[in-house]
Amino acid sequence: MAIGDNMRAQDRATARRNLDNKLNLLRNSEATARPSRGWIKAIREALGMTTMQLGRRMEVNQSTVTGFEKTEQGKGITLETLERAANAMDCRLVYAFVPREPLDKIVEKRARALAKKHLRAASHSMALEDQSIEDSEEHDQLERLTRKLMEKSGSELWEDQ
Repeated sequence: MAIGDNMRAQDRATARRNLDNKLNLLRNSEATARPSRGWIKAIREALGMTTMQLGRRMEVNQSTVTGFEKTEQGKGITLETLERAANAMDCRLVYAFVPREPLDKIVEKRARALAKKHLRAASHSMALEDQSIEDSEEHDQLERLTRKLMEKSGSELWEDQ
């Protein structure tokens, strides 16, 4: 591996850790789950605001606000519209992808799956040649190959092979 490749891999690992630190609060929180009726309607109703009042603040008519609420409930609303509605209700739109588990763990799982695939192919060839390795050695090889793939962990990790 070239020095530049190693630095990029280190940068990616650092970026993953930094993102994980930011997202940890969100990952385990149900507070970020979208209300079943949508954020626009939930916040509007909590504020005691009518669709007509929100429409005036957004400079659209009442039926458009109702349409926005239905579109959000159906998951078809744009970020631009959500931001406009949030601003009109003195809110801030927060947009994030929240990984179900730490990003390093996702990369490790992918690297381990690829390592297993590579080792299975090698084990099959060795079995055909009447050679085999002990389970402990196989486990060590899996761990080494997983670490090696994680160190590389560029886009090639996500190629379907």
